[in-house]
Formats: sequence, C-alpha cells, structure tokens
Amino acid sequence: MADRMVVVVGAGIVGLAVAREIGRRRPGDRVVVLEKEDRVAAHQTGHNSGVVHAGIYYQPGSLKAVLCARGRAMLRDYCAERGLPYEECGKLVIAVDDAELARLDDLEVRAGHNAVPGLHRVDAAGIRDIEPFAEGIAALYSPHTAITDFRRVAEAFATDIVAAGGEVRTSCPVDRITRTSSGIEVAVGEQVLPADRVVLCAGLQADTVAALAGAAAGPRIVPFRGEYMEVMPEKRDLVRGLVYPVPDPRYPFLGVHFTRRISGTVEVGPNAVLAFAREGYRRTRLVPRDMAKTLAWPGFRRMVRQHWRTGLEEMYGSVSIAAYMRKAQRYIPAIGTADVVRAGAGVRAQALDADGALVDDFRIDRLGPVTAVRNAPSPAATSSLAIAEYVVDVIDGKGEHTLS
Repeated sequence: MADRMVVVVGAGIVGLAVAREIGRRRPGDRVVVLEKEDRVAAHQTGHNSGVVHAGIYYQPGSLKAVLCARGRAMLRDYCAERGLPYEECGKLVIAVDDAELARLDDLEVRAGHNAVPGLHRVDAAGIRDIEPFAEGIAALYSPHTAITDFRRVAEAFATDIVAAGGEVRTSCPVDRITRTSSGIEVAVGEQVLPADRVVLCAGLQADTVAALAGAAAGPRIVPFRGEYMEVMPEKRDLVRGLVYPVPDPRYPFLGVHFTRRISGTVEVGPNAVLAFAREGYRRTRLVPRDMAKTLAWPGFRRMVRQHWRTGLEEMYGSVSIAAYMRKAQRYIPAIGTADVVRAGAGVRAQALDADGALVDDFRIDRLGPVTAVRNAPSPAATSSLAIAEYVVDVIDGKGEHTLS
C-alpha cells in the first residue's frame, strides 16, 4: 500500500495516541490531527481525575479489560521514558456493610480474571493499615493503581506527532466529511483536506461527527457531568491514596470516591448528573441544541423511565454539599461538609443505545475508509496507547472488529 494521508478528528488523549501510533507504524504516512478547540486535551482528557486504572471493574474479555491491562503497562513505561509524573499510590475498594459483600466478592472474581497485578483482599484492620482514617468491613486493595497528569501525557503525544512529521492543527472544527471516488474529503470551513483514511475520536461530539461520515444515529452521546469537591489542606493527610466504594453494577460510573491528585491535593467525587450541554462543566450551562438531541433520542426516554430515582438522588447531591458528602463519609467519616469546597467538574461522553442501555464497553466502528470511536469513556485515558494499537489494526483491516 502506498503512503497515505490520514486525518484524525479530535485531539483528546485517544485521538493523539492514535495519530502517534500511525506515525510510528507507518512513518511514510502524512498524519494531520484536527481539533476544534484552541488547545489539545480541552475536554474529557483535561477534566478527569488522573487515575490510571488497573482493570478491576471490567467484563473479562471485553475491550475495556484487554486494552486497560495492556494500556496501563504501556502508559507506565511511557511516563518513565518521558519523565512524566506517575505514582502508584494504590486503591482500596471498600465494602462498608454486609449488603455490599456479595458485590465485592463478584468484583474480586472479575479482577482475578483480568489478572489485576497485586490485588488482594483485606479485612477491617487491613483497611486501617493502608488508610488509617478509612472505615469498612472488607476491601480489595490494588497496589498498582496509579495517578498521573493526563493533560501532560496528551501534550507529550502531540509533541511526538510533530517530531515524527505530523501536524496537530487546533481551532479547526470539522464541518463536512465526504466520500469521493478517490478517497474522502474533510472540510474545515473553506479548506478541504483530501484523505485516504479518517479516524474520528471526537469524544463528547462522537455521534455528531460520526453522522457527518454517514454513520448510524446510535449510539447517541448523552453527557453526564461529574462534579468534584476539594478537601481543605488541613485534612489532606487523612487520605494516602485512592478510596472507592463498591460500584453499582447497573451503571458504568464508579460512585463518589476520594482521589489523591498528582499535585498533592485530594478530591472527592465525581457524582454523575445529566448535563444540559455537551460541554456543560457548570450546572447553569444550557445549550438548547444539545439538550434537544438528548431529549429526542428514544434511548434517553427509556433510560429515564428505568433510572429516574437514581437521577434525582444525583441531582440532589449536586446542589447540596451535605447530601454529597454523606455518601463520601461512609468511607472516611473524618472528612465532612466543613472540610471541602467545590472544585472543578468534568463531562463524561456516555454512549446510550436506542433501547436505553448505557453502553459499557469501548465501541469502535469501521465505515469503509472512516474509523469511528463511538464510545471511549474511562478507562480510555489509561488505555489510550493500547486503544491506538487496536484502532490502527482496524484501519489496516487486521483482526475481527465491529463494522457498520
């Protein structure tokens, strides 16, 4: 195959990792990344908690499980090579009462299938040995769960792309994607880029951009805002690493937890509330076009019918710090409402099928010369280098992949 022109839409960590991998694997290809914002890592990559997941939660054999395991090791090595921060601070997933033990058992089995390194179970005394101020009756401890700065990782990927001869163009929103007899054209305003292959890694706009390429309407992206509280400096030392609840298996969210950041701060969160804008980092932000797309999707209405009580609880926690912290205090009682202040927020691009099911696994579709990443929530940042390998295999027609 002759050298190709490959356009990657989206300069979050996944899009940049894909462009970097193309440059590594096919150094003769011309690679151009198009990003609508004026910088890379502007949305999900730059607003997440910085946790490098070890693979505890994911369905064995799923893309998440396989790519998280490989991606974590690749990311660890990459950070070491580039001198980027990477700290294995460890994670406790704590059961606080007998009702949660069966779910903890199931999680332990799942983590075993996923070969999570060093994972072991501890009792109440073991919890206190690891996190002296945490409470619970049993927990899973993952010593190799880590933290990093994914924005800096993404910026390093962008540097690699340019060093290999590629381009990262910011302030370049894509308006049109058109197939031609010779390939495909990507339009940014009046500028048209002819390409042999296009890769869509548009995150919060994944469905909108995929539609430009003729993809099916579903899954639809429904944005969920995750809000954080920051622990006051005098209480930061009460948290050594990461303290998580046992997740509810009905949802792809992990619940409010305590996270030590690479900067030394400690955050509580995130919750998961419906955002009224695709990029709705503030509770007051409403974009009518985005909200209309959400409300018009049949899957959204079906989801609401199934989960409206949980949605109301999350909304109440969003407006009430006391309600928010009541969940967190089940795990570290010594950090309460008076010990936190509101911090930042992120927005999760959660794909939703027409039947109302929250899409759990990564979803990557090939549409002829276009490869579309349709769903890549957490642990996508952890898995980014492995996702990139997988996507380039899809582009090259290797292996079995989901096709549309």
